[in-house]
Parts: sequence; C-alpha cells; structure tokens
Amino acid sequence: MKALNIKDMNTMHVQILWQVMEELRDANQLEDALSRCLDLFCNGTRSNKGSIWMLDEQSGRTIATNVYSTEDATGESAGPDEGLVGRVVKSGKSEIYKAEEVQNMKLAGVDSPALTGKTVLCVPISTPKHTTGCLLLTGKETPYTEEEMTMCEQCCSILALDIQDKGFTFRPFEDREPLVSVRGVVKEFLSGEEIRQILKGVDLDIYPGELVVVLGESGCGKSTLLNIIGGMDKMTKGEVIVEGKDMSDPTEQELTEYRREYVGFIFQAYNLMPNLSAYENVEFIAEIADDPMDSMEALALVGLDSKADNLPVALSGGQMQRISIARALVKNPKIILADEPTAALDYDTSIKVLSVIEKISKENNTTILMVTHNPEIAKMANRVVRLRDGKISSIRVNLKPLRATDLVW
Repeated sequence: MKALNIKDMNTMHVQILWQVMEELRDANQLEDALSRCLDLFCNGTRSNKGSIWMLDEQSGRTIATNVYSTEDATGESAGPDEGLVGRVVKSGKSEIYKAEEVQNMKLAGVDSPALTGKTVLCVPISTPKHTTGCLLLTGKETPYTEEEMTMCEQCCSILALDIQDKGFTFRPFEDREPLVSVRGVVKEFLSGEEIRQILKGVDLDIYPGELVVVLGESGCGKSTLLNIIGGMDKMTKGEVIVEGKDMSDPTEQELTEYRREYVGFIFQAYNLMPNLSAYENVEFIAEIADDPMDSMEALALVGLDSKADNLPVALSGGQMQRISIARALVKNPKIILADEPTAALDYDTSIKVLSVIEKISKENNTTILMVTHNPEIAKMANRVVRLRDGKISSIRVNLKPLRATDLVW
C-alpha cells in the first residue's frame, strides 16, 4: 500500500477519503459501514458496478457481501487463487486488468461477460499485517487511473483498520436464511398488440425481522413485485421461494392458505368494510386465521382501542389506515406488505402511520416490505431497494435508520 499523501490527491478524492472516515466513525455494524462506503467508491470513481468481498476466516473463502449493480452477486464466493478476487485477497496487492485480459477469467463466480467498461480494479481491504477482503470496481467508461487506485487503497486501508479497532466480526452471508427469495422474476402483459415487460428479471432476498423499503418512479414495477410476493398476481416466469417452499406456481388452495396465514396486506386504499365497526373489521380477519392475536390487542398496538366501536365513516383517513394495519397484524403474519400506505395522507398523519409501522417492526419483530415513491420514507428502513425500469439498480443498508418522527418532507 502506498503512503498517504494528500497533496498527490485531487479535491474529489480527498472528499471521498474524508467521507469514508466520517461514515466509519459512528458505524456500529460492519454491513452498514460496507454498504455506505461502497456507494462512495462507485460514485467517486464513476463506476457503474461494484462489490465488496469479505474473508471468512473459518472457511478461507472470500464472500461478496455488498453489491452496487443490476446483477445480484451477494453470496458468491472465492477460494485462495480463484479468479481475480481470490488472488488479490491472497496477495494483498491491488490489480488493474484490461477488459480483454479478463475475457476468459472468472472473478470469483462472476463471469467476465458481466463485466463492463475498459478495465477492472480490485483493491485489498487490508492492514499492514492482514487482508480481510477486497473491493472490486468495474463499469467505468474510461480506464482506472493510478490515482484512483491509490485513493481506493487509502480508503480500504482505513476501512480495514476500523474493522480491526472496533472488533467487527464478519458473519458469512450464506449463514443468513432469507424468509422470501425472489429469483429471475419477469412480469409481462399484453398492451394492445405488444407485450410489455413490467419486471425484467428481479432477484431479491428478504430476511426475518427487517424493514425493507422499495423505491422507484411510477411504473417501474414496485407494486407489481409486491403483489407477486403476496400471491396477488402471477409472474410470467421466475421463482418465489418462501421459507424453502416453492411458491412459483402454487395451487389455488396453497395460494389461499398462503395469503390467509402468511401475509398481511396494507393498501393505499384502506379497503375497510363500511358497515362494520373498527373492531369488527379486525375481528373478521382474526376469525379466518389459524393463530390470531386478540383483536383488541391489535387495535391497542396501533393506538385505536378507544375507537373500537366506531364505523369507518366516523374515522379520519389516518385512523382508517391504522385500522388496516391492525387488520394486517391481527393474524400474526410472517410478513406484512405495504403498498404506498401514506400516499393519500398529509404529512402529520403520515408520520403517525409510519410510527405504527416502525413500532410493529421493532417491537413485534415483524418483517415488513413497503413500497413508496417518497425517498424520505426510505431513511427509516433497514435496507433500501431501488427499482429502475423493471430491474433492481441497487440495494443498500441504512447506516442509521431514522425514527419515523425524524422524517421531513
């Protein structure tokens, strides 16, 4: 590793180095630090694709933990001397390869056709005595420069020292069992005489107890993805695996049981039955579930047990949405799917609704997948998935998820 010399670095690279140090200063989880630093590396070098790989000391394999790309390489691994990643981790030395030099090379499970740009940059994450992983960047329109390599080396050195000083331990990615796995999901429909593709091959894992927010512009496929995961819509091709069970092509009975027992839904339109009280709207769902919580308990969790006897017409929009949350929660679902739950609400009411979602996520350890077009709401999530034109463009971990009451828009 070259000695740090600020004078030899341009202003942008000094800013990136400073930002990396700022991010690491308050980091208390390794995966949070890696995710944000990867964003900085890719943006700072104008790389369209990037990944961070961490060494699992027990197995001796280096595993991709964070990916900035349309392709999901998380979980790919490399042994010593396997491809560029394995060699760089073993040698502890940075390498820049020309695109033609990697045509027949595997970069630790990533085939060379996945690479774009003129060159590939791979930098070890290492202290003077030990290498803990590496940074892989590609997709840059111009070749990587020696200055960019030096900047990445300095940043990765700081990252490695921070990992060492704070005693971070790396949990191998494959030890995390997803609750829901989506693989290669495509959704097409006929528009006039043309076939339109809404989802164009989506890969996504959702883990127990996390709050995931899906961001994207209108028409990018957010709600379609949510509906496919919830069994409300059928995909054209792909796989949906729920706790190891293949739900890609379920029978009608399997689909009914899945929606009734496994998934809770929160919609933009509250969908309450107008002739039933708040309690009766919740109790109606409780009666068809196998292991529901008490309906009054569910109303109390959303702060509306005092409104149990009110009809929907006597409730505000925010109160009706909170009743719909209680209705989703009462059957003790494994996952709650929320589709733009605050889109029809004003700011103050939205914060109240989001505070309820935050509460059930943290206190009940309920897995929540929420779709929104509002980037401010994404700041309260554990992970943020960004969709663009039917594909995932990035997945990141929030370094410090905000409280709902701290959101401003």
